[in-house]
Amino acid sequence: MTGTTIDDFDYRQLPGEGGLPVNVAVGGSGHPLVLLHGFPQTHLMWRHIARELAGQYTVIAPDLRGYGASGKPEETSPHTYSKRTMAHDIVSVAHELGHEQFALIGHDRGALVGVRAALDHPDTVTHLGILDVLPTMDTWDVLHGVDAAVAWHMYLMAQPKGLPERMIDAVAEDFFASFLDAWDPAGTTFPPHIRRHYIESCSRAVPSIVADYRATAGIDLEMDRADRKAGAQLIMPVGVLSQDWGSRLGFDASALWREWAPHATYQPIEAGHFMAEEKPADVAAFIRNLLQRNTTR
Repeated sequence: MTGTTIDDFDYRQLPGEGGLPVNVAVGGSGHPLVLLHGFPQTHLMWRHIARELAGQYTVIAPDLRGYGASGKPEETSPHTYSKRTMAHDIVSVAHELGHEQFALIGHDRGALVGVRAALDHPDTVTHLGILDVLPTMDTWDVLHGVDAAVAWHMYLMAQPKGLPERMIDAVAEDFFASFLDAWDPAGTTFPPHIRRHYIESCSRAVPSIVADYRATAGIDLEMDRADRKAGAQLIMPVGVLSQDWGSRLGFDASALWREWAPHATYQPIEAGHFMAEEKPADVAAFIRNLLQRNTTR
């Protein structure tokens, strides 16, 4: 990995929901495995893990809509960047590649897309891995007091269209760099060219990234609440890998996830938020263990 592509992977622009172009890196062979990135990153956050797992699986690593080299449509309705729409992108890409079913691992924003894909397409997602995030409705419920300042960006980007975009665009590089620095205090996780790629990619995508977060405070929250009321649950094998940041904010992350997936496994990890890049061997082992769990489908 010397540039801004994953070595030995093929790159394609494939149609997502409504024909939206989705940038996808594909490599390996075997049962399909989709890897979805988080904020403020692109598919390159999986660069170590993707190549390692390609020996066992067909690894599919897209840029989410609004990020990286994927399409960035204007936010014309709450649905443009809803996790349901973003999940449809991923299912469409997998179908385009000839896969009716796939395992899905998501980090941060990508995990929220993965959860929605698994709820909406339970016969398509065979296994679901969730890295370092909470369910949407629970995220807003557990944030309170001064400790909620860790999520200040979520409140900023939840505001109505216009002001957040202008504020962030005025200092875009500093804004996105601040998260790479704050969530990687040792400063050793990102090679300079990867750090620069993330900052530049996100700086070119301010409106779509804000729209993604705005959806999480609006339509995504509504969908989660409706599913909770209806008793919807994740029926496939589910594994959660997370920092122990729940102790600081006073909640049990494993209990929150088991409301959605009663048989989910929960595994803490001694790593920062960017665990797939900080400790790729540990994350790859977590993924392998999850994909070995039996499914009745």
